[in-house]
Amino acid sequence: MLTVLLGISACSAWDRWMDGWMDGWMDGWMDVDGWMDGWMDGWMDKGMSVLKAASFEGHVLLRTQPTQPSQPSKDPAYPAFPAVEGRSESSLRWIVIATRINLSVPVLDGFFNDRDTRPDFRLSREALRVLLDLLRSDRQHGWGSTIETLVFLFWLACGTSYRVVSRAFDMPRSTVHRIVHRVAEEVVAIRHQVIRFPNTPEDLEAVCRGFAGLARHRAFLKAAGAIDGCHVRIKPPSGPDGQCYRNRKLFPSIILQAVCDHQGRFIDTYVGWPGSVHDARVLRYSPLYRRSMYPPPGHFILADGGYPCLQHPLPLITPYKRPVQGVGAQRFNLHHSRARSIIERAFGMMKTRFRSIFLKALEVHHTFVPHVITACAILHNICLGVGDIMAPEDEHEEDDVEDEGEHVLETVSGAPWRDQLSAEVSALEEVPIDHDYCPAFSVLVVVQVLLLVLVQVLLRVLVVRVLLLLVLRVLVLAPPHCGHPLLNLALVCPHGLRQ
Repeated sequence: MLTVLLGISACSAWDRWMDGWMDGWMDGWMDVDGWMDGWMDGWMDKGMSVLKAASFEGHVLLRTQPTQPSQPSKDPAYPAFPAVEGRSESSLRWIVIATRINLSVPVLDGFFNDRDTRPDFRLSREALRVLLDLLRSDRQHGWGSTIETLVFLFWLACGTSYRVVSRAFDMPRSTVHRIVHRVAEEVVAIRHQVIRFPNTPEDLEAVCRGFAGLARHRAFLKAAGAIDGCHVRIKPPSGPDGQCYRNRKLFPSIILQAVCDHQGRFIDTYVGWPGSVHDARVLRYSPLYRRSMYPPPGHFILADGGYPCLQHPLPLITPYKRPVQGVGAQRFNLHHSRARSIIERAFGMMKTRFRSIFLKALEVHHTFVPHVITACAILHNICLGVGDIMAPEDEHEEDDVEDEGEHVLETVSGAPWRDQLSAEVSALEEVPIDHDYCPAFSVLVVVQVLLLVLVQVLLRVLVVRVLLLLVLRVLVLAPPHCGHPLLNLALVCPHGLRQ
């Protein structure tokens, strides 16, 4: 009985001790705000005015609102914060500053310490800022909008597997998979804010003058864009459907149809058709063709020989197919090629920026490929908007197939319009776009032509006289026994013969 009583007393004492310990631990946990506020005093000395912290999976989520623009920190113990000055309290971003991730991951260390972001993310810091402002994600869960965007951009820049990205950012592979797909959908959601047609008549006029400058001829003042298709390598699906993705060059691909302006900025994209489909059929089912959204009446879009020459419902002007007959058609094709090549340059710039995506097979599910391609086009436009231009290393390959699929489209032919443009090219001299034609210029051209003809006639007369004198000199120096009549005449009256 005594043993039982002692056991009960011991258990009661143990319970009381545990209750007291738990109460003290809970009181300390409830007072964590005070402890965190004290720990954050050091950060406030660095220029921060509001700091709120919450623990999440071993990391610290810092919500910041600096009183002045944040400066790069010189002390490695205090990582620098990205500037968020001017934001309201409701739009403050959650920035993930990890107590161990920021010191162990070189990618994040370079980003938060204001180093160049192009080697890791292929975007300048200004382009990154614009992208984060457009996304405007105020998620207060997960890894935070900034870190998730960096994970997605790192995956795009390197084109590596999810396993490699998970090791680079020290996070689970399944988390990387979810982040890449979620951020890709968020970037595609802002597509109409970045990829759009010219909004005002002034913007349209600037585009048209830009194309006339590229073509170096005023006949192309109504060109409002350039269209072409691009094949993106993919890993085809298994089964018989995989053969539908093989293009005429025998590698599996998905087609990107894009229209760009005179600066190489995309104003319309259409992605998703298998590589075996012809460009003309892709055009027929695109919203650009079906809805006749662009260009305005009286304007046209430049296209290569793989598209039909149309006037309605979508005005497309293509070059004359080979063999080209006549000098006028040749001149038209030359100016047309100068202006249309901007779409190939746009593809080249995008491929150079995301080489790992476009220059090798994209190893994701084929249904996710259109999201990735559209996201790359959006990032391309953002970079051009902030002046982050990357010159293309590999030019877009020319398509050798011409005038295919023209019978597929039941439309109004644009051949008469093309003939009219060709006549304008032949009638007008090739001059700078800002030159105004006037009678004085025509008179100057006529005078230059007459002077050129006169110089040619004088040169021919001079050449004939020199040749005649050389022949006579040879006859005069010939031996006397040759008996040639001209030689005898030269011997009798050499001076008269020379005259």
